[in-house]
Amino acid sequence: MTTSAAREPFFTGTIDGRIRARASQPVIAQHGYLTPQDRWGVVERGNPLPYTLPPEQRLAVGLEPTTWQLEVVADAETDAEVAAPLTKAAGTALDFERLLRIGVDHGVRILKGVTCNNIGEPLGMGVWEGVPLRVLVWMARPVRNIRRVFYYGYHNDDPTQIFQSSLPLGRVLEDPPGELPVIVAYKLNGERISGERGGPVRMVVPEAYGFKSVKWLQRVVLTNKYAANDTYHEGNNDLDSPMKTFARFAQVPATVQADAPLDISGIAQAGVSGLARVEYWVRPAVTEETDADGDPYCLTGDWRAAEIAERPADLGAFELTSEVQATEWPLRYTFVHWQARLSGLAAGEYELRCRSIDRNGVAQPMPRPFPKSGRADIQVVRFKVIA
Repeated sequence: MTTSAAREPFFTGTIDGRIRARASQPVIAQHGYLTPQDRWGVVERGNPLPYTLPPEQRLAVGLEPTTWQLEVVADAETDAEVAAPLTKAAGTALDFERLLRIGVDHGVRILKGVTCNNIGEPLGMGVWEGVPLRVLVWMARPVRNIRRVFYYGYHNDDPTQIFQSSLPLGRVLEDPPGELPVIVAYKLNGERISGERGGPVRMVVPEAYGFKSVKWLQRVVLTNKYAANDTYHEGNNDLDSPMKTFARFAQVPATVQADAPLDISGIAQAGVSGLARVEYWVRPAVTEETDADGDPYCLTGDWRAAEIAERPADLGAFELTSEVQATEWPLRYTFVHWQARLSGLAAGEYELRCRSIDRNGVAQPMPRPFPKSGRADIQVVRFKVIA
């Protein structure tokens, strides 16, 4: 259970001494459905940040479209084999213009929201355009002894700042019907991806938290190693935890007149189990944590249904590749807006909660109420009704 005011910063400072996040609550709720690139919440690590380097240095290290290159190679530390590695040394590495040309025939557009597994606040919602990673893996002509795909983003050539992640080879090559592919992305909301957002090219893993969608992508390694190598693998993080379903508040007035309605709103994340509805519960404020009454997950509260916003009409302009994403609502791995109106409350102080119900009928924070596998605490805000 977490308690917060309606507009306080949700995170300041560092995680493990290396990461800082900056955003305020609400983050994406103050915009339309898609978040402008310059208004995303940010989780950053290292110093200096790659996109802040001088222009000539960004050109030299491949952080501009004109000099960006991607290598796809076998892991020399294992017996993995590829027949046609894409390397800078051989002049076969993929450049930006070639990636765009591949996108003419193989490009996809998918909707995905980005969130951090250890923070629990949505960072941004976007239409991502790129090429499925499997297309580029097959260009290197993998032969045998490959179990995982390691991939790396540029980060100052400092070994202590390596930004890396990994996926099982099967997740890269095979998509169940209706599932979205892992993509090497070069556009966000119809625009080139900015340096701050991880451009010119970044990985986008639809079902995963942000640490899997590595920014400033420059190297893909096909390996026979069986274990993950993700940047945060030693931080007790669940590296294979898909996005959870949860609801958060965006706007709750601190005070309201007793004869006036109270309008509340928020954002809900539709995780791997989908989103069926959003609910809220209001009750007189108490001085002690509600865990004391033996109901830590608030299963017995007087929950009422909120209204989920309809699908925005302007999404049609992006011609989403996935038929599922083009027709269903709400969509997995995205955020939706919700709202509700309260009335008839007597004067006094109240506490207000919100939660999600997934498509399996499971209420937040279940089914995985564990730290380090994606935040899904039930949020609590307080307000006063004045006579």
